[in-house]
Amino acid sequence: MKISTKGRYALRMMLDIAQNDTGEPVRIKDISARQGISLKYLEQIVTLLVRAGYLRSVRGPQGGYHLSKKPSEYRVGDILRVTEGSLVPVECLMDEENTCERASVCVTLRLWKELDQAITSVVDKYTLEDLMQWGMEMADNYVI
Repeated sequence: MKISTKGRYALRMMLDIAQNDTGEPVRIKDISARQGISLKYLEQIVTLLVRAGYLRSVRGPQGGYHLSKKPSEYRVGDILRVTEGSLVPVECLMDEENTCERASVCVTLRLWKELDQAITSVVDKYTLEDLMQWGMEMADNYVI
């Protein structure tokens, strides 16, 4: 499994908005400048996040974006799923019930299930708030 730039940038965008929340909307132009991500690409990603209900948009010259919930309420896995779709490592695990005709004789199925559980346990363990905390810890360790 490989997370695309869309997934990584969506996570960076959400984190940027959380870190720069002063009560005023965070402008996408400012996110683009801080993150070094194309404005056009961010516009595509923000559409997905607004549609998913993760961001609220404020229109107008002083417009921008707010998180719809607190940073502690956004799991990293949920943000990635908005842009990546399912994070399962193999097609046969996409649905609740495995309908693969080889499932009963597939020696590797156990491996794929364990890999899926490992991925899910990591990406759903952490929230935007956790990432914000990690950023503060990194800043505290800065030495000249």
